[in-house]
Amino acid sequence: MLTRSPAETLTAQLAHRFAERIRNRLLPPGSRLPSVRECARRHGVSPYTVVAAYDQLLAQGLIEARRNRGFFVRESRAEMAEPAAPAPARPAPRPGADGRTQPPVDAATLIRGMFRQVHGLDGVTKAVPGMGVLPPGWLEAPFMSTAVRRVSGATNLFSLSLQYGEPAGELVLRRALSHKLAALEIEAAPEQIVTTVGATHALDIICRTLLRPGDAVMVDEPGWAVEFARLTLMGMRILPVPRREHGPDLDVMARYCEAYEPAQRPKLFISVSVLHNPTGQCLSPSSAHRVLQLAQQYGFLIVEDDTYSHLAQQHAVRMCALDGLRRTIYVSGFAKILAPNWRVGYLAAAPDLVERFIDTKLLGTLTTPSLFEQALAHCLEQGQIRRHAERVRARLGAARARTVQLALQAGCRFVTEPAGLFGWVDTGVDTDRLAQVMMDDGYLLAPGSLFHAVRRPSSLMRINFATTQDAGFWRDFERARRQL
Repeated sequence: MLTRSPAETLTAQLAHRFAERIRNRLLPPGSRLPSVRECARRHGVSPYTVVAAYDQLLAQGLIEARRNRGFFVRESRAEMAEPAAPAPARPAPRPGADGRTQPPVDAATLIRGMFRQVHGLDGVTKAVPGMGVLPPGWLEAPFMSTAVRRVSGATNLFSLSLQYGEPAGELVLRRALSHKLAALEIEAAPEQIVTTVGATHALDIICRTLLRPGDAVMVDEPGWAVEFARLTLMGMRILPVPRREHGPDLDVMARYCEAYEPAQRPKLFISVSVLHNPTGQCLSPSSAHRVLQLAQQYGFLIVEDDTYSHLAQQHAVRMCALDGLRRTIYVSGFAKILAPNWRVGYLAAAPDLVERFIDTKLLGTLTTPSLFEQALAHCLEQGQIRRHAERVRARLGAARARTVQLALQAGCRFVTEPAGLFGWVDTGVDTDRLAQVMMDDGYLLAPGSLFHAVRRPSSLMRINFATTQDAGFWRDFERARRQL
């Protein structure tokens, strides 16, 4: 809680706390601050102190008062201006159960939380339940530094550093990736593989190559918040496809394709087949075949994002394996299992698309870092990543079992069968509001509204099994939920 100090008044402490979160975008533009009474109760101060703190934030231009509505984080001129390029209209914030507009926790906020953790009122930094990756301690592997030393001998280090790498990526890595994909029954020659600066970069290359502003793209819903945000910024028409137990809603996909003239039909379907984010579900063989039939019938391509492949069993169904990369494009990377900062991802596609993807890569990043690509190739060739992934999967399984037990004891309900890295849970309260309350305890949640193309209040949230196996988090969660 705030503490009385001759060095800094309670008003200044409270104003500083909100200012820090606003500047770090943990409270994004448009967020509604707690009411004066709610803020006073939460921070253990008088309403007068809260009013004075809000006055300081108003004077700094960080917030604005809206008559009969409360205080909101101020939007910059750039954010308030109309976009120059045609883009889908952003939905207006919807009121929660109590009639108040809820503060958005957007994709950028969640990503910033990965780099700049939230501090609670007690000043303690805690784990991030909404995090999209494994904790750094889980990824430590001695063989990584050995691989870097091996490929960075004096002569090799200079040759790799003083010139650009291969446009498609280091051949030694593309060969290793070709063998890796063959183990997943995906036949892709090294010439069909392009390395990228992470899997997100691979998705960006594909979209920039194949789409133009205004094109329609089908996506999973619930789905990856960053994908929604990225496609929106590019001016695409997002067509959400409900995710069912065994895959996408095929009837909805068919209706999207039938509702438009051929030139306006969806160009792409971007989907996570294996350990879907956030539900953890996997695609069934029958659903995979039907999606491929729709793609053939209506002429769209399928982008299969296999980011969580290292956390899944090898026998999981992948459309790229069934299709042979004819109408499918495969995307994956290593940030989730090994080295996020190496930023090594890749895509595999039909030969007629590969050169176009390389051109887009060259225009965006020129080439990718040869040193890390060669080091990664060595780790793949020696089987070190495969063994490391087996250890991580075992550790994650134990964490998942513990977290599931704690979540159920806390009164949550799993909407889908717990699997992989994420749990999709029903909390029974508006998780946008819950996220703001728990930020005071030092936790950054991933509310369910974040995983819908059109934001709407939700009682669901995504949890990371690796970062929510602490009973202390669930005690704080229950206390926060009681406040709502």
